[in-house]
Amino acid sequence: QVQLVESGGGLVQPGGSLRLSCAASGTIFDINHMGWYRQAPGKERELVAIATSGGFTNYQDSMKGRFTISREYAKNTVYLQMTSLKPEDTAVYYCNANLRTDWSAPHRNYWGQGTQVTVSL
Repeated sequence: QVQLVESGGGLVQPGGSLRLSCAASGTIFDINHMGWYRQAPGKERELVAIATSGGFTNYQDSMKGRFTISREYAKNTVYLQMTSLKPEDTAVYYCNANLRTDWSAPHRNYWGQGTQVTVSL
């Protein structure tokens, strides 16, 4: 069984910063990529940023320069440092990990429960 546990969400004023963390635990053989998605009310879930096992990172255009994704490989943890936050960044942020639980198993996507980020005065 695999669990992704997120932390770090909350209420922040426009222009502020937050750091999200997500730790994967359980039966994990290897992790391909980890990333962050978000879903605002009435909107579809969208990619925020992704970090591969090889160190490659990719961001949605509107987050480039403001958000930074990083991984701590030994701890199966991914972080999202968010700066210059805007009200439109308000959403539930979900952690994603593409991993396999055994050498013979296919890579599958696992999701965290989500953490609320609210940017408001």
